[in-house]
Amino acid sequence: MGQPLQNRTQFDPGSSMQVSERKQGLASEIWKHRKEYLAISPFYILFAVFGLFPILFSMYLSFQRWDGIGVMTFNGLNNYQFMVTDPEFWKAVRNTLLIWIYSTIPMLFFALIIAFLLNASFVRFRTFFRIGYFLPNVTSLVAVAIVFSTVFSNNYGLLNYVLSLFGLSPVEWLNKTWGIQLAVSIMVIWRWVGYNAIIYLAGLQSIPTVLYEAAKIDGATGIQSFFRITIPNLRPIILFTVITSTIGGMQIFTESQVLVGNDGGVSGGGLTIVLYLYREAFVNNYFGYGSAVGWGMFLLIALFSLFNWRVVQGGGAKDE
Repeated sequence: MGQPLQNRTQFDPGSSMQVSERKQGLASEIWKHRKEYLAISPFYILFAVFGLFPILFSMYLSFQRWDGIGVMTFNGLNNYQFMVTDPEFWKAVRNTLLIWIYSTIPMLFFALIIAFLLNASFVRFRTFFRIGYFLPNVTSLVAVAIVFSTVFSNNYGLLNYVLSLFGLSPVEWLNKTWGIQLAVSIMVIWRWVGYNAIIYLAGLQSIPTVLYEAAKIDGATGIQSFFRITIPNLRPIILFTVITSTIGGMQIFTESQVLVGNDGGVSGGGLTIVLYLYREAFVNNYFGYGSAVGWGMFLLIALFSLFNWRVVQGGGAKDE
């Protein structure tokens, strides 16, 4: 016969006694390894204070009206409503996208070429060149921006001096929208091309040489090996560089600020999303609105990263 119903409750894993025993067991395990938990606790404390709290506070602040000193007042969705209707915000979005396009495509192309050259057996002093190409990435960005501001200076810039040697008229680079965006894009390319080249180089060196040898035996040309072996094996690396370049390109700030100031220069040609956020939050003291812009930028980065991921992954599915 079956066990009476009233006697089965003691075996219920969800009973209060069982839950209490599990809690006591968990507490005992934590206390047993208290030294280990204490050793790793600084990371979680610092992350909570300097990572998690600012994120949650900025979300809360995006619904408030606050100048950084006075009393906060609830503002509802007005900050977000003003953001999507402000022409300056969309100008910043457009400028950021244009600078990202001007810089990312050439940067990744040149990075791939440099990686191939550094991986070639006929190139000598490859370690020296690897270090040299990576140095711009660890150079102070403010110092780099100051140097480029002298190169593109309207009156006494190095670039205009070179043009004068060929009898050409000087160009007011920093007084034109396209000139500002070109200068910022070149700065981004100069700083990050070496970083991406090193990543591509690591990917190239991970491809088994036996694949190229087999392709050569089968009569494949160098171009065929490139598109049939190199690119498919580098696709995860390419996806990584595209995503990181998208995230970095959407956060361009120092280059534009040092070159043309907080207003983005003439006609706002250098006004990027982060520069717009900085101006509204830390110059105009609209911290609530600045937080809303930050979350809007996060949404744009997520959307464009997802789009790029689908494009790269879609190309890989077609090849397969």
